[in-house]
Order: sequence, then structure tokens, then C-alpha cells
Amino acid sequence: MGSTERPKKRAQLCKKAILHFSLCFIMGFFTGFAPSAKSSISSAPSNRTELLPPPISAQRTSNFSRNVLAEPPPARKTEEKNRKEEPEMEPRRQIIIVTPTSSRDRLREVGLRRLANTIRLIGQPLLWIVVEAKSESSNLAEIMRKTGIMYRHLVFKENFTDSEAEMNHQRNVALKHIEHHRLSGIVHFAGLSNFYDLRFFDELREIEVFGTWPMAVVTANKKKVVIEGPVCDSSQVIGWHLKKMGNQIQNPKPQIHISSFAFNSSILWDPERWGRTSSVQDTSQSVNFVKQVVLEDEAKLTGIPSGDCSKIMLWNLRSFTKTPPPIQQLPPVQEVTQTPSQQGT
Repeated sequence: MGSTERPKKRAQLCKKAILHFSLCFIMGFFTGFAPSAKSSISSAPSNRTELLPPPISAQRTSNFSRNVLAEPPPARKTEEKNRKEEPEMEPRRQIIIVTPTSSRDRLREVGLRRLANTIRLIGQPLLWIVVEAKSESSNLAEIMRKTGIMYRHLVFKENFTDSEAEMNHQRNVALKHIEHHRLSGIVHFAGLSNFYDLRFFDELREIEVFGTWPMAVVTANKKKVVIEGPVCDSSQVIGWHLKKMGNQIQNPKPQIHISSFAFNSSILWDPERWGRTSSVQDTSQSVNFVKQVVLEDEAKLTGIPSGDCSKIMLWNLRSFTKTPPPIQQLPPVQEVTQTPSQQGT
């Protein structure tokens, strides 16, 4: 009997344990779905914190961040204001100054330095073209390097006995260089004996096709001033100053001085743009051709200064008719040494 009762007791204990376990499992399962008091208590303060206004420091930082994002900084404001107030600046035309030189001129280097000091005061863009005969003893290249001006130094090998023919050849060499490299700008022939009002170069940049102006020619030994160039009504050319010999006109055809006009360089390689036929393009590198075109197209010729073309802004100093005598050099000073015996006597 004892042996049969033991297995029954064990089975009953197992049943009780399984029943107890299942009851605990069911209670725990449903307890998880029921709301707890701790969660409701903990959720209440969280709702209160959401309804409270943010601290003052947080408000200031948020407002500051919004202002920074909405409005640009003061420096940026001033830049935008200046951009609105400043007018749009148009690019200025380049001035191309052509200067021929003569090896016969003893004051050539002095005149080049004086003209360089004038050109250095002109605003950019500017290009200075200096032409001279090929020589081993020339110092012009070194002088131009020290000026700080953008320049081009051209040389030629031909020999001339006539000084005027040599000057025209040098100008033609410069025109060929401008045409070959298509240098865009207003071309002006400036001699070493020219004196300028600096406002003259501002007027040059306003030239569209051709421009001209009166020039005062000062003859040193005759002590007189002759006006050469156009006669204008405002900026319109209506006539020319003619030279007279007594009561007769020396040359009824107007003659324009080489420094008394300027032209747009594109006429050298694009004549059709300015109403010229392309058949004359081969001769467009000649100074005589440019003079002819300037005198023929008076409709496109503008007198400067634009407000009053009769105003003189360029002076040319003519050289002496008689060559001044050369400067005599003093003989070298000889040093005399005395012996102590001679000093005593």
C-alpha cells in the first residue's frame, strides 16, 4: 500500500504546481495590460512641463537665432546699399600712344623721360609704343623699363637721310604692329616735344571713330604761337585753321598735324565696320591714308573737348631753326702736389 500511495501523492503535487504556475502566469499577463499608478503619476508632471513657458534665456536665444537668420549682418547691408547706390561703371577704352624717336635728336632721352612722367599720371588702360632705329648704344629700352608703364619697344633696320620720312616710317611700323596684333583702342601720335593737359586723355577715351582738336604750336626762336587744327561749333567740326603767307593762303587744302587727331584702331583691320571698303585695307597701315580718311569723313569726326572744341589742351614746342651751339666742356682740373720744402718757402 505504501508503494501505491507514493506515486499518487507525487501526481497530486505536480498537478498543484502546474495549476499554481498557470494561475501566476495568467495574473501576470493581465496585470501587464492594466494601467499602473506610477505611470499616471509620472505622466502628469510631464504634461505640466509642456504647458509651462520656456525660460527667458531660451526665449532670447531663439529670438536671436530667428533675427540672425531673417536679417543680414550690418556689413552685408552696407555692401548691398553701396551696390544699389553706385552706378554701373562702363569699361574705359584703351589709349594707344605712339612715339617715334630720332637718333639725331640730342635731347631724345630727356624728352622721353619727360613724356614718361606725363603718361604715368594717366589712368589705365594704356599702352605706350616707342619706335627707334636699331642701335647698340641706345638706352631707350632701359629708360622705359624703369617708368613702370606698359609699353612695347619696336626697332627697324632701314636708314634714312630725311628726318620727316624717318618719322613717318616709324609711325607706319607702329601701325603695322597694331594691325598685326589687333590692339584695340584709340591711337594717338605723341611727339617728344608735346605738352599735355591731363584732362585731354579723358576726352580721348570718348572718341568713337575719329577725333580732332586744335593745337598750339610754339616756336621758340620766333616767340609766337600758331593755332593748328579744326574750327568747331561745340563738338562739330565746321572748318580748319589755314596758314597764311602775307595776304595769301599758303595751302587752301586743310593740313592736319600728326598730333592733332586720333582714331579707333579697328579701322586698320575692320574698315567695313566704319563704312570703308575692304579694298583699301592693304594701304590702311599708312599714316597718309589715316590722315586722308580723317579729312574725308567729317561726319564721323568729333571735335574734343566735347563741350568747347576751341579749348587748347595740347601744345607743341617747335625746335630751333638754327641748331644751338654745342656745350663747351671745361678742361680737366690738374692736381698740383707740393713737397714739404716748397710749403716752407
